[in-house]
Amino acid sequence: MPEYKPETDNQNQRVDRRQFLRQTAGTVLASSAMAMPARSYARVIGANDRIRIAQLGCGDRSHGHVHMAHMALQRTPVEVIAVCDIWSVARERRAAQVKDLFGNEPKLYKYSEEMLANADIDGVMIATGDHQHAKLCIEVVQAGKDCYVEKPFANVLAEAKAARDAVKASKQVVQVGTQHRSQPYPLAIRDIIRSGRIGEIVRITQEWNTNQPRWRHPSSKGAPVLREEDTDWQRWLLGKANRPFDPQVYQEFRLYRDFSAGVLDQWLSHGSDLVHLWTDETHPSSAVATGGILTWKDGRENPDNVTVSFVYPKGILYTYSTTFSNSYRSFSRIQGREGTIENYGGEGASLFMVTKEGGPHERDPEGNGKPRYTAPPTMGPTEDVAEIIKLPNGRDPDSLGPNDDDVDHMMNWLDAMRDRKQPNATVDHGFSHSIVCIMAAQSYWTGKRLYWNAGSEEIMDERPA
Repeated sequence: MPEYKPETDNQNQRVDRRQFLRQTAGTVLASSAMAMPARSYARVIGANDRIRIAQLGCGDRSHGHVHMAHMALQRTPVEVIAVCDIWSVARERRAAQVKDLFGNEPKLYKYSEEMLANADIDGVMIATGDHQHAKLCIEVVQAGKDCYVEKPFANVLAEAKAARDAVKASKQVVQVGTQHRSQPYPLAIRDIIRSGRIGEIVRITQEWNTNQPRWRHPSSKGAPVLREEDTDWQRWLLGKANRPFDPQVYQEFRLYRDFSAGVLDQWLSHGSDLVHLWTDETHPSSAVATGGILTWKDGRENPDNVTVSFVYPKGILYTYSTTFSNSYRSFSRIQGREGTIENYGGEGASLFMVTKEGGPHERDPEGNGKPRYTAPPTMGPTEDVAEIIKLPNGRDPDSLGPNDDDVDHMMNWLDAMRDRKQPNATVDHGFSHSIVCIMAAQSYWTGKRLYWNAGSEEIMDERPA
């Protein structure tokens, strides 16, 4: 979980208002992709052809996208040929990075529809504000372009449905930016669970902490000044309720309820996606959230301390918790009837231990006096055969984990584009984590336990019949 960098992730592109209302109402037509010009589908990418990528949104995360593309260039022909952002400073800065890494002058666009008319573009990487991801994904696939869309896939349920349906109605390859699905250690844990080694999964707990005012823009770092004349405020709102131009909201959107659920969009999207990877679940049955702004009372609207508990159809209790007030020992714990898997570190950490501890031979530690600890337990009792997971061809495990700029996830998307196959993080996976994030945020704001109706795909106040 890298520190905030003085680049903004808050950019967007123009969309016809009537089209937008149709889309967000969930009425995207399956035939819409068929109506695109034939040139959108004319190019078939060969094994040795250079894949041509565009950046839609040119903030901090886009910096990582360009970096990933450059790392992928060492493995396959790929280049960034266009950048698009409504903020002039952001798009010029990203164009400079592209020129520095790739040696070419990318085309600069202010609005997405202008960029998407460029028939030379094969795929578009979306790194905009959270409230813009789903709507722009619809634009991209309906323009006949493949898409890499950052998480959260969506934070409004109607938009999640519309974007999923648009992707499925298209011929496009869409990769969601939940990169842990392409990393070896989470996949190894999935295989251990499937093997039955720790038995039936009954509970997963994640506690990912930091001690800082996360996503508050640090003025001391000399970030560029955002002026209204250098951007398009109405376009950035993209259908949200009108309000006066506010550069702080624009640059720190993760802190404001109308545009993001904060940590519930940013980190819970990753956490729940790992749960779905490990358990083969696709949605929770219920969710209940609590927390508040307990430390950083700086005008933010989203919580700085929050806990959410979910129950899943297979009988799994999943609890996610974050504090921005103390960074002590983040962890993830997977508890099965026959043993336990412990992960040391926060989101993305690769240090996993698997042990028999917690199994039926230790029914009641207090009653049996076993195990009894008089110091931190490290690997636990010898007879529980605790083992640190180490992969023969993988990086050495540690509590920090890999960087967000994951070249393997990028390569998986590029390979899928060439082969016209599904990538590791599909639109269905994105829809699943969106359900979790949306339910968590709604529960937090309403104070209610909420339920998912899998038949109607709706969030309900009462348990479905």
